[in-house]
Amino acid sequence: MSDSAPLTGEPLALDLVNTRPATGDLLTTPDGLRAWWALEAERLSEDVPEEAGGADLAAVLAVREHTARALDHVRRGERPPDEDIEGLNRAQRAAPAISELVWDGSAVAVARRREGSPGVRLAAGLAQAAAELLADPAVGAIRKCEADDCVMLFLPTHPRRRWCSAARCGNRMRVARHYQRHKGGQPEAG
Repeated sequence: MSDSAPLTGEPLALDLVNTRPATGDLLTTPDGLRAWWALEAERLSEDVPEEAGGADLAAVLAVREHTARALDHVRRGERPPDEDIEGLNRAQRAAPAISELVWDGSAVAVARRREGSPGVRLAAGLAQAAAELLADPAVGAIRKCEADDCVMLFLPTHPRRRWCSAARCGNRMRVARHYQRHKGGQPEAG
């Protein structure tokens, strides 16, 4: 796995925050947003649109910034900034989820949908995921990857997990430790 590939599989709000790896922002263009959206498509209620615009990207980036700052505080047991809580609430209000009754061919079912442009609907869903994560007691267990050059966050499923990904940072750190242990006694090639 490349350091520039998005880290996915964490809670959705963490996957969004993790679109800013140490190697650079993955969401700098509408095409970058669409690529990440496609990777997360199975977890999102919104279909990936044919095109995403600058306003769509701006809405998602605002949610990402509010989520990152709020998480930084909440995972340390501190009150998140009011402007970040309000920003996440505002994103949800921009495209509120509506429960509609639909006929599925044999029975009445409830379908959730949102109004607005695709990016505004996506931002609202991501803000909802952030709200759920921020309110989850597990938020205090979120960790930053222990690799020196990594900024990724993860929610460990095992108490001994130290890296965002064994393939991304775990192997690299193990190789570096092995090199450091063995380099001391080896003569340098000239």
